[in-house]
Amino acid sequence: MIPAATSTDQTYDASQLLALDEQYSAHNYSPLPVVISEASGAWMTDVDGRHYLDFLAGYSALNFGHGHPDLIAATTAQLQRVTLTSRAFHHDQFGLFCKELTELTGTDTALPMNSGAEAVESAVKVARKWAYQVKGVPMDRAEVVVAGSNFHGRTTTIVSFSTDETARADFGPFTPGFHVAEYGDASAVESAITPNTAAVLVEPIQGEAGVVVPPKGYLRELRRLCDENNVLLICDEIQSGLARTGELLASEHDGIRADLYTLGKALGGGIMPVSAVVGRQEVLGVLKPGEHGSTFGGNPLSCAVGRAVIKLLATGEFQERSRQLGEHLHGRLGELVGHGVHEVRGRGLWAGVQIAEGGPSGKEASKALAARGVLCKETHDTTLRVAPPLVISRAELDRGIDAIAEVVRR
Repeated sequence: MIPAATSTDQTYDASQLLALDEQYSAHNYSPLPVVISEASGAWMTDVDGRHYLDFLAGYSALNFGHGHPDLIAATTAQLQRVTLTSRAFHHDQFGLFCKELTELTGTDTALPMNSGAEAVESAVKVARKWAYQVKGVPMDRAEVVVAGSNFHGRTTTIVSFSTDETARADFGPFTPGFHVAEYGDASAVESAITPNTAAVLVEPIQGEAGVVVPPKGYLRELRRLCDENNVLLICDEIQSGLARTGELLASEHDGIRADLYTLGKALGGGIMPVSAVVGRQEVLGVLKPGEHGSTFGGNPLSCAVGRAVIKLLATGEFQERSRQLGEHLHGRLGELVGHGVHEVRGRGLWAGVQIAEGGPSGKEASKALAARGVLCKETHDTTLRVAPPLVISRAELDRGIDAIAEVVRR
Protein backbone atom coordinates (compact mmCIF):
# COMPACT_ATOMS: atom_id res chain seq x y z
CA MET A 1 0.00 0.00 0.00
CA ILE A 2 1.37 3.41 -1.00
CA PRO A 3 1.01 5.95 1.83
CA ALA A 4 -1.50 8.69 1.05
CA ALA A 5 0.44 11.30 2.97
CA THR A 6 2.89 13.51 1.05
CA SER A 7 4.36 15.33 4.07
CA THR A 8 8.11 15.88 3.93
CA ASP A 9 8.21 14.39 7.45
CA GLN A 10 6.93 11.03 6.16
CA THR A 11 9.56 8.28 5.97
CA TYR A 12 9.33 5.88 3.05
CA ASP A 13 11.19 2.62 2.61
CA ALA A 14 12.68 1.48 -0.71
CA SER A 15 9.70 -0.61 -1.80
CA GLN A 16 7.30 2.29 -1.21
CA LEU A 17 9.49 4.74 -3.14
CA LEU A 18 9.86 2.30 -6.03
CA ALA A 19 6.08 1.94 -6.09
CA LEU A 20 5.69 5.72 -6.26
CA ASP A 21 8.10 5.86 -9.19
CA GLU A 22 6.17 3.12 -10.95
CA GLN A 23 2.79 4.76 -10.44
CA TYR A 24 3.51 8.45 -10.95
CA SER A 25 6.46 8.76 -13.36
CA ALA A 26 6.66 8.27 -17.11
CA HIS A 27 8.52 5.04 -17.81
CA ASN A 28 11.25 6.48 -20.01
CA TYR A 29 14.02 4.73 -18.03
CA SER A 30 14.53 1.25 -16.68
CA PRO A 31 16.66 1.91 -13.58
CA LEU A 32 18.07 -0.67 -11.23
CA PRO A 33 15.88 -1.19 -8.14
CA VAL A 34 18.20 0.84 -5.91
CA VAL A 35 16.95 4.01 -4.19
CA ILE A 36 19.84 6.37 -3.40
CA SER A 37 19.47 8.87 -0.58
CA GLU A 38 23.06 10.03 0.10
CA ALA A 39 26.40 10.11 -1.67
CA SER A 40 29.99 11.21 -1.07
CA GLY A 41 33.09 10.85 -3.20
CA ALA A 42 32.88 7.55 -5.06
CA TRP A 43 30.19 6.10 -2.80
CA MET A 44 26.39 6.16 -2.68
CA THR A 45 24.04 5.03 0.09
CA ASP A 46 20.49 3.82 -0.36
CA VAL A 47 17.47 4.53 1.84
CA ASP A 48 18.10 1.30 3.76
CA GLY A 49 21.68 2.24 4.59
CA ARG A 50 23.44 -0.04 2.11
CA HIS A 51 26.62 1.37 0.54
CA TYR A 52 27.48 1.13 -3.15
CA LEU A 53 30.63 1.95 -5.10
CA ASP A 54 29.71 4.26 -8.00
CA PHE A 55 31.06 2.81 -11.24
CA LEU A 56 28.96 5.01 -13.54
CA ALA A 57 29.44 8.60 -12.26
CA GLY A 58 26.21 9.82 -13.79
CA TYR A 59 27.43 8.97 -17.30
CA SER A 60 30.46 11.23 -16.63
CA ALA A 61 28.45 14.05 -15.02
CA LEU A 62 30.13 13.18 -11.70
CA ASN A 63 33.76 13.20 -12.82
CA PHE A 64 34.70 14.95 -9.55
CA GLY A 65 32.69 12.60 -7.39
CA HIS A 66 29.67 13.25 -5.21
CA GLY A 67 29.77 16.43 -3.15
CA HIS A 68 33.27 17.66 -4.00
CA PRO A 69 33.98 20.27 -1.28
CA ASP A 70 35.16 22.96 -3.71
CA LEU A 71 32.03 22.59 -5.82
CA ILE A 72 29.72 22.55 -2.79
CA ALA A 73 31.41 25.68 -1.44
CA ALA A 74 31.01 27.52 -4.76
CA THR A 75 27.37 26.46 -4.98
CA THR A 76 26.57 27.46 -1.40
CA ALA A 77 28.20 30.86 -1.77
CA GLN A 78 26.31 31.62 -4.98
CA LEU A 79 22.99 30.38 -3.57
CA GLN A 80 23.25 33.08 -0.94
CA ARG A 81 23.77 35.81 -3.55
CA VAL A 82 21.70 35.33 -6.74
CA THR A 83 20.65 32.22 -8.67
CA LEU A 84 18.84 33.49 -11.76
CA THR A 85 18.60 36.73 -13.71
CA SER A 86 17.76 35.39 -17.19
CA ARG A 87 19.88 36.71 -20.03
CA ALA A 88 17.78 39.89 -20.04
CA PHE A 89 20.44 41.30 -17.72
CA HIS A 90 24.17 40.87 -17.19
CA HIS A 91 25.43 39.21 -14.03
CA ASP A 92 28.86 39.09 -12.44
CA GLN A 93 29.57 35.38 -13.13
CA PHE A 94 28.73 35.16 -16.84
CA GLY A 95 31.66 36.92 -18.50
CA LEU A 96 34.15 35.31 -16.12
CA PHE A 97 32.72 31.84 -16.84
CA CYS A 98 32.95 32.36 -20.61
CA LYS A 99 36.47 33.79 -20.36
CA GLU A 100 37.75 30.98 -18.15
CA LEU A 101 36.08 28.24 -20.21
CA THR A 102 37.51 29.50 -23.49
CA GLU A 103 40.96 29.86 -21.94
CA LEU A 104 40.77 26.31 -20.60
CA THR A 105 39.72 24.85 -23.95
CA GLY A 106 41.87 27.07 -26.15
CA THR A 107 38.87 28.51 -27.97
CA ASP A 108 37.55 32.02 -28.63
CA THR A 109 33.86 32.13 -27.72
CA ALA A 110 31.40 30.29 -25.48
CA LEU A 111 27.65 29.81 -25.77
CA PRO A 112 26.37 28.52 -22.39
CA MET A 113 23.27 26.32 -22.31
CA ASN A 114 21.87 23.70 -19.91
CA SER A 115 21.68 20.11 -21.17
CA GLY A 116 23.99 18.28 -23.51
CA ALA A 117 21.22 17.90 -26.07
CA GLU A 118 20.74 21.69 -26.02
CA ALA A 119 24.43 22.14 -26.74
CA VAL A 120 24.24 19.82 -29.74
CA GLU A 121 21.06 21.49 -31.02
CA SER A 122 22.81 24.84 -30.64
CA ALA A 123 25.87 23.67 -32.54
CA VAL A 124 23.70 22.39 -35.40
CA LYS A 125 21.84 25.71 -35.59
CA VAL A 126 25.09 27.69 -35.58
CA ALA A 127 26.63 25.46 -38.25
CA ARG A 128 23.61 25.91 -40.51
CA LYS A 129 23.62 29.68 -40.15
CA TRP A 130 27.39 29.76 -40.79
CA ALA A 131 26.82 27.70 -43.95
CA TYR A 132 24.29 30.22 -45.29
CA GLN A 133 26.03 33.43 -44.26
CA VAL A 134 29.69 32.51 -44.67
CA LYS A 135 30.00 29.48 -46.94
CA GLY A 136 27.16 30.54 -49.25
CA VAL A 137 25.05 27.38 -49.14
CA PRO A 138 21.59 27.97 -50.70
CA MET A 139 18.94 28.70 -48.07
CA ASP A 140 17.39 25.62 -46.41
CA ARG A 141 19.84 23.28 -48.15
CA ALA A 142 22.50 22.96 -45.44
CA GLU A 143 23.55 19.40 -44.56
CA VAL A 144 25.34 17.85 -41.60
CA VAL A 145 27.27 14.57 -41.79
CA VAL A 146 26.99 12.42 -38.67
CA ALA A 147 28.33 9.02 -37.60
CA GLY A 148 26.41 5.79 -37.39
CA SER A 149 25.72 4.45 -33.87
CA ASN A 150 25.94 8.02 -32.59
CA PHE A 151 24.39 9.36 -29.42
CA HIS A 152 23.97 13.12 -29.08
CA GLY A 153 20.73 13.30 -27.09
CA ARG A 154 17.05 12.50 -27.54
CA THR A 155 15.38 15.64 -28.88
CA THR A 156 13.33 15.28 -32.06
CA THR A 157 16.05 16.72 -34.29
CA ILE A 158 18.80 14.63 -32.71
CA VAL A 159 16.92 11.32 -32.95
CA SER A 160 16.29 12.24 -36.58
CA PHE A 161 19.89 11.25 -37.29
CA SER A 162 20.14 8.41 -34.78
CA THR A 163 20.59 4.84 -36.04
CA ASP A 164 19.14 3.43 -32.80
CA GLU A 165 15.60 2.30 -33.56
CA THR A 166 14.67 2.41 -29.87
CA ALA A 167 15.36 6.16 -29.94
CA ARG A 168 13.60 6.69 -33.28
CA ALA A 169 10.56 4.42 -33.41
CA ASP A 170 7.22 6.27 -33.27
CA PHE A 171 8.82 9.74 -33.02
CA GLY A 172 8.72 10.85 -36.66
CA PRO A 173 8.38 12.73 -38.92
CA PHE A 174 12.06 13.50 -38.66
CA THR A 175 14.13 16.61 -39.30
CA PRO A 176 15.84 16.48 -42.72
CA GLY A 177 19.36 17.61 -43.59
CA PHE A 178 21.52 14.85 -42.10
CA HIS A 179 23.62 12.14 -43.74
CA VAL A 180 24.91 9.16 -41.76
CA ALA A 181 28.39 7.74 -42.41
CA GLU A 182 29.81 4.67 -40.68
CA TYR A 183 31.77 5.58 -37.55
CA GLY A 184 35.49 5.13 -37.99
CA ASP A 185 35.32 5.19 -41.80
CA ALA A 186 36.71 8.48 -43.08
CA SER A 187 36.10 7.47 -46.70
CA ALA A 188 32.38 7.17 -45.92
CA VAL A 189 32.43 10.72 -44.57
CA GLU A 190 34.25 11.90 -47.68
CA SER A 191 31.57 10.34 -49.88
CA ALA A 192 28.82 12.02 -47.85
CA ILE A 193 30.26 15.54 -48.12
CA THR A 194 28.63 17.74 -50.77
CA PRO A 195 28.89 21.46 -51.61
CA ASN A 196 25.98 21.97 -49.19
CA THR A 197 27.67 20.32 -46.23
CA ALA A 198 27.88 22.68 -43.27
CA ALA A 199 29.52 20.41 -40.71
CA VAL A 200 30.69 16.97 -39.68
CA LEU A 201 29.45 16.09 -36.17
CA VAL A 202 31.28 13.31 -34.35
CA GLU A 203 31.98 11.87 -30.90
CA PRO A 204 35.74 11.38 -30.46
CA ILE A 205 34.76 8.23 -28.51
CA GLN A 206 31.23 6.87 -28.76
CA GLY A 207 29.88 6.36 -25.24
CA GLU A 208 26.35 5.02 -25.67
CA ALA A 209 27.55 2.71 -28.45
CA GLY A 210 29.74 0.93 -25.90
CA VAL A 211 32.77 3.21 -25.38
CA VAL A 212 33.96 2.71 -28.95
CA VAL A 213 37.35 4.23 -29.85
CA PRO A 214 37.73 4.97 -33.58
CA PRO A 215 40.71 3.74 -35.61
CA LYS A 216 43.93 5.69 -35.28
CA GLY A 217 44.01 8.62 -37.68
CA TYR A 218 40.23 8.80 -38.14
CA LEU A 219 39.80 12.19 -36.47
CA ARG A 220 42.86 13.61 -38.24
CA GLU A 221 41.40 12.51 -41.55
CA LEU A 222 38.09 14.16 -40.70
CA ARG A 223 39.96 17.37 -39.90
CA ARG A 224 41.68 17.21 -43.30
CA LEU A 225 38.41 16.58 -45.15
CA CYS A 226 36.71 19.46 -43.38
CA ASP A 227 39.58 21.82 -44.18
CA GLU A 228 39.63 20.82 -47.84
CA ASN A 229 35.88 21.20 -48.26
CA ASN A 230 35.27 24.32 -46.12
CA VAL A 231 33.24 22.31 -43.64
CA LEU A 232 33.07 22.75 -39.86
CA LEU A 233 34.26 19.93 -37.60
CA ILE A 234 32.11 19.63 -34.46
CA CYS A 235 33.38 17.34 -31.70
CA ASP A 236 30.79 16.23 -29.15
CA GLU A 237 32.82 16.00 -25.93
CA ILE A 238 29.81 15.92 -23.59
CA GLN A 239 30.69 12.46 -22.25
CA SER A 240 34.31 12.11 -23.38
CA GLY A 241 35.55 15.54 -22.36
CA LEU A 242 36.69 17.25 -19.16
CA ALA A 243 39.36 14.74 -18.06
CA ARG A 244 37.40 11.50 -18.52
CA THR A 245 39.92 9.99 -20.97
CA GLY A 246 43.15 11.34 -19.49
CA GLU A 247 43.18 14.56 -21.51
CA LEU A 248 41.02 17.63 -21.10
CA LEU A 249 39.29 16.70 -24.39
CA ALA A 250 39.32 13.23 -25.92
CA SER A 251 40.08 14.70 -29.34
CA GLU A 252 43.46 15.81 -27.99
CA HIS A 253 44.62 12.18 -28.13
CA ASP A 254 44.55 12.56 -31.93
CA GLY A 255 46.19 15.97 -31.95
CA ILE A 256 43.33 17.77 -33.71
CA ARG A 257 41.34 20.90 -33.06
CA ALA A 258 37.64 21.17 -33.84
CA ASP A 259 35.85 24.32 -35.00
CA LEU A 260 33.18 23.76 -32.36
CA TYR A 261 33.03 21.59 -29.24
CA THR A 262 29.94 20.66 -27.29
CA LEU A 263 30.52 20.29 -23.55
CA GLY A 264 28.21 19.27 -20.73
CA LYS A 265 27.70 16.71 -17.96
CA ALA A 266 30.90 17.19 -15.86
CA LEU A 267 30.81 20.94 -16.58
CA GLY A 268 28.06 21.16 -13.95
CA GLY A 269 30.06 19.21 -11.38
CA GLY A 270 27.18 16.82 -10.74
CA ILE A 271 25.28 19.72 -9.17
CA MET A 272 23.72 21.78 -11.97
CA PRO A 273 22.83 21.05 -15.60
CA VAL A 274 25.49 23.10 -17.40
CA SER A 275 26.48 22.80 -21.04
CA ALA A 276 28.17 24.97 -23.63
CA VAL A 277 29.26 25.23 -27.21
CA VAL A 278 32.78 26.61 -27.48
CA GLY A 279 34.78 27.35 -30.58
CA ARG A 280 35.92 29.87 -33.14
CA GLN A 281 34.55 33.39 -32.86
CA GLU A 282 33.96 33.64 -36.62
CA VAL A 283 31.60 30.66 -36.34
CA LEU A 284 29.72 31.40 -33.11
CA GLY A 285 29.78 35.06 -34.07
CA VAL A 286 27.07 34.49 -36.69
CA LEU A 287 24.47 34.51 -33.90
CA LYS A 288 22.68 37.78 -33.32
CA PRO A 289 20.39 38.82 -30.41
CA GLY A 290 17.03 37.08 -30.49
CA GLU A 291 18.10 34.22 -32.76
CA HIS A 292 18.91 31.72 -30.03
CA GLY A 293 18.63 31.64 -26.27
CA SER A 294 17.66 30.00 -23.00
CA THR A 295 16.12 31.42 -19.84
CA PHE A 296 18.38 29.30 -17.63
CA GLY A 297 21.43 29.02 -19.90
CA GLY A 298 24.39 30.79 -18.32
CA ASN A 299 22.53 31.59 -15.11
CA PRO A 300 24.56 32.85 -12.12
CA LEU A 301 24.42 29.58 -10.18
CA SER A 302 25.44 27.48 -13.18
CA CYS A 303 28.29 29.85 -14.02
CA ALA A 304 29.58 29.81 -10.43
CA VAL A 305 29.58 26.00 -10.39
CA GLY A 306 31.13 25.87 -13.85
CA ARG A 307 33.90 28.24 -12.79
CA ALA A 308 34.72 25.96 -9.85
CA VAL A 309 34.85 22.99 -12.23
CA ILE A 310 37.19 24.89 -14.55
CA LYS A 311 39.47 25.69 -11.61
CA LEU A 312 39.71 21.97 -10.76
CA LEU A 313 40.47 21.04 -14.36
CA ALA A 314 43.07 23.79 -14.78
CA THR A 315 45.37 22.02 -12.30
CA GLY A 316 45.64 18.94 -14.52
CA GLU A 317 45.21 16.72 -11.45
CA PHE A 318 42.11 14.96 -12.73
CA GLN A 319 43.55 14.39 -16.18
CA GLU A 320 46.57 12.75 -14.54
CA ARG A 321 44.40 10.62 -12.24
CA SER A 322 42.42 9.43 -15.25
CA ARG A 323 45.61 8.52 -17.11
CA GLN A 324 47.20 6.62 -14.24
CA LEU A 325 44.12 4.89 -12.87
CA GLY A 326 42.87 4.29 -16.41
CA GLU A 327 46.00 2.35 -17.23
CA HIS A 328 45.37 0.17 -14.19
CA LEU A 329 41.67 -0.22 -15.06
CA HIS A 330 42.32 -1.33 -18.63
CA GLY A 331 45.17 -3.58 -17.59
CA ARG A 332 43.04 -5.48 -15.10
CA LEU A 333 39.94 -5.60 -17.29
CA GLY A 334 42.09 -6.84 -20.16
CA GLU A 335 42.96 -9.89 -18.08
CA LEU A 336 39.29 -10.89 -18.22
CA VAL A 337 39.27 -11.20 -22.02
CA GLY A 338 38.71 -14.87 -22.74
CA HIS A 339 37.36 -15.37 -19.24
CA GLY A 340 33.81 -14.12 -19.64
CA VAL A 341 34.73 -10.94 -21.49
CA HIS A 342 34.91 -10.68 -25.27
CA GLU A 343 36.51 -7.23 -25.56
CA VAL A 344 37.45 -4.17 -23.52
CA ARG A 345 37.39 -0.73 -25.17
CA GLY A 346 38.02 2.82 -24.05
CA ARG A 347 40.54 5.32 -22.73
CA GLY A 348 41.38 6.67 -19.30
CA LEU A 349 38.81 5.92 -16.62
CA TRP A 350 36.26 4.92 -19.21
CA ALA A 351 35.73 1.39 -20.45
CA GLY A 352 33.21 -0.66 -22.35
CA VAL A 353 33.31 -4.25 -21.15
CA GLN A 354 31.67 -6.44 -23.77
CA ILE A 355 30.44 -9.63 -22.14
CA ALA A 356 31.27 -12.84 -23.99
CA GLU A 357 28.56 -14.85 -25.71
CA GLY A 358 26.82 -17.17 -23.30
CA GLY A 359 27.39 -14.89 -20.34
CA PRO A 360 24.84 -12.76 -18.52
CA SER A 361 23.12 -9.93 -20.32
CA GLY A 362 24.27 -6.43 -19.48
CA LYS A 363 21.14 -5.89 -17.39
CA GLU A 364 21.67 -9.15 -15.49
CA ALA A 365 25.31 -8.26 -14.90
CA SER A 366 24.32 -4.81 -13.61
CA LYS A 367 21.88 -6.36 -11.14
CA ALA A 368 24.49 -8.87 -10.00
CA LEU A 369 27.00 -6.05 -9.48
CA ALA A 370 24.45 -4.08 -7.43
CA ALA A 371 24.00 -7.12 -5.20
CA ARG A 372 27.78 -6.98 -4.64
CA GLY A 373 27.70 -3.26 -3.80
CA VAL A 374 28.84 -1.88 -7.17
CA LEU A 375 26.59 0.30 -9.34
CA CYS A 376 27.18 0.08 -13.06
CA LYS A 377 24.88 0.11 -16.08
CA GLU A 378 24.64 -1.72 -19.36
CA THR A 379 24.45 -0.32 -22.86
CA HIS A 380 23.17 -2.25 -25.88
CA ASP A 381 22.47 -5.30 -23.73
CA THR A 382 25.91 -6.92 -23.89
CA THR A 383 28.24 -4.16 -22.70
CA LEU A 384 28.92 -2.77 -19.23
CA ARG A 385 29.83 0.91 -19.32
CA VAL A 386 32.46 1.57 -16.63
CA ALA A 387 33.04 5.22 -15.73
CA PRO A 388 33.84 5.73 -12.04
CA PRO A 389 34.35 9.20 -10.56
CA LEU A 390 37.89 10.42 -11.11
CA VAL A 391 38.33 10.77 -7.33
CA ILE A 392 38.13 7.00 -6.90
CA SER A 393 41.12 5.35 -5.19
CA ARG A 394 43.08 2.47 -6.65
CA ALA A 395 41.79 0.16 -3.90
CA GLU A 396 38.20 1.17 -4.64
CA LEU A 397 38.80 0.66 -8.33
CA ASP A 398 40.12 -2.85 -7.66
CA ARG A 399 37.06 -3.59 -5.55
CA GLY A 400 34.78 -2.76 -8.48
CA ILE A 401 36.89 -4.69 -10.98
CA ASP A 402 36.91 -7.73 -8.69
CA ALA A 403 33.11 -7.61 -8.63
CA ILE A 404 32.95 -7.47 -12.44
CA ALA A 405 35.27 -10.46 -12.63
CA GLU A 406 33.00 -12.44 -10.29
CA VAL A 407 29.93 -11.62 -12.34
CA VAL A 408 31.26 -12.37 -15.84
CA ARG A 409 34.00 -14.98 -15.29
CA ARG A 410 33.29 -18.50 -16.59
